[in-house]
Amino acid sequence: MAADRTGAGDPDRTLALLWRGSEDLPRRRGPRPSRTVDDVVTAAVALADEQGLAAVTMRAVAERVGVAPMSLYSYVPGRSELLDLMVDAAYLAMDRPPWRSRSWRRRVTAVAEANRALFEGHPWLAEVGTLSRPPLGPGQLAKYEHELGAFDGTALRDVETDAALAFVLGFVEHHARTAEASRRARQDSAIDDAQWWEANAPLLARVVDEAEYPRAVRIGSAAGAAQGSAHDPGHAWTFGLTRVLDGLAALVDRRARRG
Repeated sequence: MAADRTGAGDPDRTLALLWRGSEDLPRRRGPRPSRTVDDVVTAAVALADEQGLAAVTMRAVAERVGVAPMSLYSYVPGRSELLDLMVDAAYLAMDRPPWRSRSWRRRVTAVAEANRALFEGHPWLAEVGTLSRPPLGPGQLAKYEHELGAFDGTALRDVETDAALAFVLGFVEHHARTAEASRRARQDSAIDDAQWWEANAPLLARVVDEAEYPRAVRIGSAAGAAQGSAHDPGHAWTFGLTRVLDGLAALVDRRARRG
């Protein structure tokens, strides 16, 4: 199976498909296809949403679309190119309301929340490496253009604006991966976190020496009591996003002072 990352397919054919420039691709002889590239992408995204990225095989997508497996290759060259189309379709479907707030912090918070919702709606995106070579389709560019606008009026330099956006999106992606891993762990476990800690507390009390691990015991206990588990995705999101915004605020304020 091809690697689950963007940009792994044929770049020329991928870009042509992303922009639906099928007129630039060699046409196969025979009757006009009964389905479209959009049909294939929609089916693949739905399959990934329901069953995970591993379920997205050319055979499975063909079955969902209602065509023979080999016929699917007349729409997309392979799974790698299909993955790029899926990612771009997810980006294209995102809401992009106009930026009305004068506060850059509120705008960037909205960017983070929108991307968090994107990962929650399409958990498979957390499995895809998208930062090194993103698919430069209409969805990617529309998303990038819109999100850059959240930094308007901050006096950040262009390179800094790009880096600031990548910083925010990197935090969101990391959070999405961690939250999805926690969700799967809870789903696969026969007991919840509270029951697990209750069952293992006696053993931990015997083997963990508080004198040897004073910080781990004290701080771990306090965090566990406050969160109800060793890790609370909601708390991690709120705490982490606030720190990300605080860090950017230092740069934004410095640029504002310099004029």
